Amino acid sequence: MNASRLFALGLILPAVGLGLLAAPLPTALEAAVRELRAVTVEGQGNVAASGAWKAVAGAPLSSLPSLLEAMDGANDYALNWLRSAVETVEQRGRLAGGTVPVDGLEAFLRETRHHPRARRLAYELIQRAEPQRAARMLPGFVNDPANELRREAVDHVVTAGDAVVATDVPGAIAKYREALGHSREADQIDVIAKKLTDLKEKVDLPKVFGWVMKWKLIGPFDNTGGAGFATAYPPETQVALDAVLDGKGAQVRWVDFESKDDYGMIDFNKPFSELKEVAGYAYAEFWSEKDQPVEIRLGCQNGWKVWVNGKYLFGRDEYHRNREVDQYRMPVGLKAGKNVILVKCCQNEQKEDWTKSWDFQLRVTDAQGTPVVSAR
Repeated sequence: MNASRLFALGLILPAVGLGLLAAPLPTALEAAVRELRAVTVEGQGNVAASGAWKAVAGAPLSSLPSLLEAMDGANDYALNWLRSAVETVEQRGRLAGGTVPVDGLEAFLRETRHHPRARRLAYELIQRAEPQRAARMLPGFVNDPANELRREAVDHVVTAGDAVVATDVPGAIAKYREALGHSREADQIDVIAKKLTDLKEKVDLPKVFGWVMKWKLIGPFDNTGGAGFATAYPPETQVALDAVLDGKGAQVRWVDFESKDDYGMIDFNKPFSELKEVAGYAYAEFWSEKDQPVEIRLGCQNGWKVWVNGKYLFGRDEYHRNREVDQYRMPVGLKAGKNVILVKCCQNEQKEDWTKSWDFQLRVTDAQGTPVVSAR
């Protein structure tokens, strides 16, 4: 079995890249860390991990940077075990009067290649040991690739705006604009946008979020009894924008639709009226300047499926649960030039007022949530 496969399984540890600031792990401790990294779904590895955790949690404070580095490449279950062990090492060592290796933690934190959760934990450990150092570092994270760090740094900028808004409105607006430019999380963007609109400032939310606003829609197709979700209507095999297709009770054609909603809602009810037990398709062309990895981020409270360039990404056959911005995230590679996004959106049989929504919102971003905008 090759080394990359062993690393993926958690059976070997990532190389320590902090030089003299990171103490090598003793053989016995490295073996215990390996047991924690081997934990997987449904509790597999938990029995062995319980014993190994005690060994790792008893490690000296000097091992903290190396233990954090062991979080690189670990799955979420292993990360929970490792985080708990790291926090216990820090707490025990600090209460015993030991010295937290803050220089090593800062060196680890500044290496953006490390796991974002491990880097966030390193920052928290620095906060406990040297709060003033952590405070000096915080502004530098406003453009950090890890949202775990960026969010707090953006909040710091917002707080600076709040501090002067009563006496220096232009200064507060400048701070809020700065924060808005760096924020990548929907709830934080909403808070900042409201502060600006309360000051009579215009906020172009579609641009901030990067919604795909222009689509072609076709429908309705039959979704009686929910059967339409699994039915491959013609757009799923070939999109012909001049086609006339057999829909539910009538022939249907593609129509142009451009969202005017701040949150990029693509509402099938507007061109097709409020219908039930139906399915519709939305087609968009997205032009990429280069081959690049992106995330398709979708919010929807209907049944839905998504394809990019004919490749099926994901779908959910459920209805009228809460919708959220970036509710679903689907990694995909775009090719240079034209890419085609196809969304299927289904409506069920419920008649209550709160079930009338037949819509979705979609944007294309990088892994951190920065909008990737179509070149055309």
